[in-house]
Amino acid sequence: MIGNDIIDLKLAKKESNHWRSGFLEKQFSSYEQALIQSASNPFLLVWKLWSMKEATYKVYTQQNKTRFFSPKKFNCEISSDSNGFVSFNDKLYYTSTILNDKYIFTLATVMKKKKVFSEIINPYLLDKSIKIKLEDKTKFSSKEIIKKKSENGVPLFYHRNILLTKSCSISHHGNYGVFSLLL
Repeated sequence: MIGNDIIDLKLAKKESNHWRSGFLEKQFSSYEQALIQSASNPFLLVWKLWSMKEATYKVYTQQNKTRFFSPKKFNCEISSDSNGFVSFNDKLYYTSTILNDKYIFTLATVMKKKKVFSEIINPYLLDKSIKIKLEDKTKFSSKEIIKKKSENGVPLFYHRNILLTKSCSISHHGNYGVFSLLL
């Protein structure tokens, strides 16, 4: 299973105030809050940790077919600039993050080495781009590929009754969209 998240940093800077009263306490563990407080760029770390939590939440909801809101219970550890892991309910999820001056993108997986395809694109082109990528991989016409959602909102792509993805995650925020496929 995979999950992803993307954050448009310009939009996050404009619309969010992570220093407002109670925000950090509601979203982050005391360990994560200490990391944020001591970071050279607290803004970027807040959104990196949030992205790690959100991507992991998407993996968890695919595995357990349940939805809820409890970001503080997802505990993040950063092992390098781009890698980390998140623990939740005694399970470990691996994350890889791309952070640049425009966005933060995080991919979460249940296993360290997974071959996953991800593409960052215009958010209005997500479904069309996914179908084109699946056409390329499966040779089924993109016009015959349909998107359905599972009972808990997970995107699934089919050609007739054939499920084409083992796992799919879609995210968008501001000017950026991303899809990740495990085929």
